[in-house]
Amino acid sequence: MALTRTEQRNENALGLDEKSPEDILRLLHEAQLEAAASVARARDSIAKASLLAADTLASGGRLAYAAAGSSGLMAMADALELPGTYGIAPDRVVILFAGGVASLNRLAGTYEDDVSQAARDIAAAGLMAGDCLIAISASGTTPYALAAIDEAKKRGLKIVSIANNPDVPMFEKADVAIALETPAEMVAGSTRMGAGTAQKIALNLLSTLMAIRLGHVHDGYMVNLVADNIKLRERAARIVSAISACDVDDAAKLLEASGGSVKSAILLAAGATSAENASDLLESNQQRLRPALSELKESHGSR
Repeated sequence: MALTRTEQRNENALGLDEKSPEDILRLLHEAQLEAAASVARARDSIAKASLLAADTLASGGRLAYAAAGSSGLMAMADALELPGTYGIAPDRVVILFAGGVASLNRLAGTYEDDVSQAARDIAAAGLMAGDCLIAISASGTTPYALAAIDEAKKRGLKIVSIANNPDVPMFEKADVAIALETPAEMVAGSTRMGAGTAQKIALNLLSTLMAIRLGHVHDGYMVNLVADNIKLRERAARIVSAISACDVDDAAKLLEASGGSVKSAILLAAGATSAENASDLLESNQQRLRPALSELKESHGSR
């Protein structure tokens, strides 16, 4: 049986354990850079997946991630940051991690082989048509991820599959297939390294582009963040100040008046008559700040 690329040993690893620490680190680092570079070849697919995810959330659906082991950690890292960074409601993001919380203590084992659990996890989450599943597996053959795809497909979900080998079973039922063809690992089969690096970059790109499409980023600022601690409240004030060209102290007052909404505070600075008026402007513009500002400017100009 031929080894997949994710199971092969990188040819540069020959004699790796006999080299100096400096040479080992150089080779490991170079392999990481090569893995990261593989993402560039998947940009078109990542863009399509991002549009699918954005449309799902915009139409009231939920975004679910399904994976096991190291791929599950990459998925979890992306999913957990969406609410705080981009203000996406936590109940709109679902994490299906093989083995659940118990597997965080030990990623190895039989969790990734439990196909019945994958189906139960999809059912327990109540996923249905109108939702989107992002399934991730370095090999592209992980039973948990494949079973999650099968169950999700039966329920009418859209499917995005991410794998580090080409032409794998995970791609067969996917609406969008993202092939991250990373080189063989310096430590054969240790996909937490090159494959995991490429997965994390791809997920960063996918979810960030999704947030931009949803109107949660304005001129490089996260204008839909949830400011629920001191650092983020200060960041929110700086964002309002930068976009509105007002003093940071005034920005903080505008945030207080807007109930903590960065977008509404910016609209208040631009002339919205009240927090309710700002909220209405955002609602009529699908929560996008730029067209809301344009509408506000036009209404002022017509007076």
